[in-house]
Amino acid sequence: MTDLTPEQKYELITRDLQEVLNPQIIKDILQEERRTLKVYWGTAPTGKPHCGYFVPMVKLAHLLKAGVEVTVLIADLHAFLDNMKAPLEVVQYRAKYYEWVIKSILKSINVPIAKLKFVLGSSYELKPEYTMDLFKLSNIVSQNDAKRAGADVVKQVANPLLSGLIYPLMQVLDEEYLGVDVQLGGVDQRKIFVLAEENIQALGYKKRAHLMNRMVPGLMQGGKMSASDPNSKIDLLEEPKIVKKKISQAFCAPGNIEDNGLLAFVKNVVGPIYELKHGDNKFEFFIDRPEKYGGPITYTTYQDLEDAFKNEELSPVDLKSGVADAINGLLAPIIEEYKNTTEFQEAENKGYPPPVVEKKVKKVKNRGSKYPGSKDEKSESAPKAEKVDQVAEQLEKSNI
Repeated sequence: MTDLTPEQKYELITRDLQEVLNPQIIKDILQEERRTLKVYWGTAPTGKPHCGYFVPMVKLAHLLKAGVEVTVLIADLHAFLDNMKAPLEVVQYRAKYYEWVIKSILKSINVPIAKLKFVLGSSYELKPEYTMDLFKLSNIVSQNDAKRAGADVVKQVANPLLSGLIYPLMQVLDEEYLGVDVQLGGVDQRKIFVLAEENIQALGYKKRAHLMNRMVPGLMQGGKMSASDPNSKIDLLEEPKIVKKKISQAFCAPGNIEDNGLLAFVKNVVGPIYELKHGDNKFEFFIDRPEKYGGPITYTTYQDLEDAFKNEELSPVDLKSGVADAINGLLAPIIEEYKNTTEFQEAENKGYPPPVVEKKVKKVKNRGSKYPGSKDEKSESAPKAEKVDQVAEQLEKSNI
């Protein structure tokens, strides 16, 4: 937006973030250089995107509203390096699926995507100059530093692969090769951002600023919402009845607002999206409650909602009902686009094929040799019958 002041742009860019590293870099570009700020957000296409992806999408909306040039990196090689969660041919379809999902989410919350640029990691990460810089960086960063940097991002296993150490080094280089001023990510990527700030200048490249979104607790069990844990997330293509069923099983103790995934989702997703659609400082959360339990109720500030739950004026059942309805409202346009788009469906089907269920081979029960009709019994009885016939024949001859 050209009519925003540098201060207003900075407020939008940093709104609702948990932390900003090197904010002065952003301020200098907006106030002194007076040029368009360039930001990238990267995502590795591993597990299927879930409702937690609404959080970075809201921030991308803020950035676009502030006139920022936004690049979305679909980090396909990073996905391959993350303990080989999928072969490259499958990752290619997952990358397409992620692009469809991201565009669909942004369109569903009325964010114009014309100025959004999508880049596939393998389109430049396989070039000789990138590889050379990767070698140079690996000659500067210690094994321990690389391992620590990726600890909260790369899947940790008992016997880690070398790929887990390459992953954070590539994320450091991506800032330079995408030509940006700022990288956006979750606070779980803080160690990689610090690694970049400490080492990228040694390669002759400029230091960047880093924006960090807060992590939204899992809707069902608290803790981090994870694509690899089906019990902690709701898929973006989840059917309404499944959403209601999952939310009904969510942990939500009466009056407990600590680590409450449902309240956190309203605060970090439902509220900000309503504000994007209806204007700054606007909030509305509706619960369609039966008359016998007090009738429908609307909260016009998040604090009112939180206070009502804390004081046990709002029951867990009612909160769950409102959150389930809000999520289904957010997912409806995404599901509709998926059902009407063949390419979207193909990307999902080939990127996440159903697991092959091996047919159980029916084991032949060995009941031993003494059960009636067994082969052994039949074979044993044959000579006995023969002997009886012989004796009968001899007796008959002796009586003649």
